[in-house]
Amino acid sequence: MEEIKKNESIRALIKAGNRYLEALGYTDHGPRHLSYVSRTASHILKALGYSEREIELAAIAGWSHDVGNSINRHDHGPNGAVLLFSILKDAGMAMGDVVEVITAVGNHEEQSGTVSSAVSAALILADKSDAHKSRVRNGRPDPTDVHDRVNFAIQQNEVTVDRKARLIRQSLVMDNSSSVLEYLSIYMPRIIMCEKAAAFLGQEFQLVINGHAVNNQSPEPQVVP
Repeated sequence: MEEIKKNESIRALIKAGNRYLEALGYTDHGPRHLSYVSRTASHILKALGYSEREIELAAIAGWSHDVGNSINRHDHGPNGAVLLFSILKDAGMAMGDVVEVITAVGNHEEQSGTVSSAVSAALILADKSDAHKSRVRNGRPDPTDVHDRVNFAIQQNEVTVDRKARLIRQSLVMDNSSSVLEYLSIYMPRIIMCEKAAAFLGQEFQLVINGHAVNNQSPEPQVVP
């Protein structure tokens, strides 16, 4: 993971993609977002007892998943996978690990992605759960931009794993500068993808906003011995 973070090609692609998305008016997709996704993806697999290899690959996929934005926002998952193939191979990564990472990266978007492995599931859950006021660039939200309004309203965001209850929970605290309805208007497809990713891992996904469960999960999940 440390070698990947220092890789000059990946760093250049991340910088270019984040600059491009800034021109489009998007929230942060630079090191702050990538650190969150990398950390959260690896945490999910570690909490569920996956191997050190899969945990490390989830961290790498999380750090590198948005390099395709350097080409275009559309299809940035598949584009990123193509870009990463030669970079990771040239960096000395084993081919099996390269394929694991690029498959996860190429399928992390809700428009065309499919959950196909533990690494890809963890990447999806981590990427789609990143909503927080710190994603708003320069701390100054554009009041006409729903993404800025929603992110700036989110004061706290935590993803927890209850392995015994088979539950992955995302808990948000929002102030009244936006609304749950606005959140759902842009995050609904991502929530559905998180449910699919959690199910692949043998878990349920529960979204809680201001103490209230939003999606249709039982308040007391069944405990599996």
